[in-house]
Amino acid sequence: MSPANKRTARTVIQVVVMFAAALPAIVSASGILDSLPWVAGALAVAGGLARVMALPAVEQLLDRVGLGVVDDDQGGSA
Repeated sequence: MSPANKRTARTVIQVVVMFAAALPAIVSASGILDSLPWVAGALAVAGGLARVMALPAVEQLLDRVGLGVVDDDQGGSA
């Protein structure tokens, strides 16, 4: 996988995590009751996902599947 594709995949993952972290604020601003079962479940999953993505083991997993941090000193050429 090229460095550009790795960066794209990591960016997509980061956007998902960012949305998960912002979900409580989105729910609060929208006026939806956070006591509704599906909202409470979504908030729990979002919080869990944000916490899991902060673990060092996740970076190791991304390295194993080819999405590790790319140190590209060749100016973008693979």
